[in-house]
Amino acid sequence: FPAAHALVAASTPLTIERYPMASGSHDPEFKLELKRLIVQACNKDLAPGSIGDDDTLVGFGSALALDSLDVLQVNVALTKQYNVRIQDSKQARRVMKSINALADFIRPA
Repeated sequence: FPAAHALVAASTPLTIERYPMASGSHDPEFKLELKRLIVQACNKDLAPGSIGDDDTLVGFGSALALDSLDVLQVNVALTKQYNVRIQDSKQARRVMKSINALADFIRPA
């Protein structure tokens, strides 16, 4: 029977199941990595872990109080690290709304 099994195995095409990668907002390690990137790129003096996944990132009164220069610095860091680029201010407002939004932009479902 081993020879028959080998013949069947040789004639049966190999299929590799690929499981979809979870979206970025479902990956705690990835989100922590993004928090570290933002803190470093914007030279903020706070622990990355203290940033909530749904905290507002940009604007006065937000968790990080990022301004337009900070968004530009984050964009440069994202381009270097993940080869993604935020195209304009409209997209930046949507993408930089929170860590979850940013994570899903970089790693969509």
